[in-house]
Amino acid sequence: MDAQLKKGLLDACVLAVLKKGESYGYKIISDLKDIIEISESTLYPILKRLEAGGFLTTRTHPEFVRLRKYYAITRSGLHRLVDYREDWFEMKSIYEKIFDGGI
Repeated sequence: MDAQLKKGLLDACVLAVLKKGESYGYKIISDLKDIIEISESTLYPILKRLEAGGFLTTRTHPEFVRLRKYYAITRSGLHRLVDYREDWFEMKSIYEKIFDGGI
């Protein structure tokens, strides 16, 4: 899959998982495993970028002997998820025109 397309898709997947409720990195990866493969080295830059964009907030909570970082979607993140959905419908329409004989 094209890297730029996948980048937006992964952002949308992470936001969709967090729409269901606050979560942490390993759980997000686990929740996505049946949909799309994502590694920790891919996930954490996505989370950082989404947080920097104001789409996520974070908090830390002690878990056993370390702090676990939890992520939650913001109102801006919810709006961005709607934008991704609209982008999908537009892209789907373009692909249908291309591959169903529209060109």
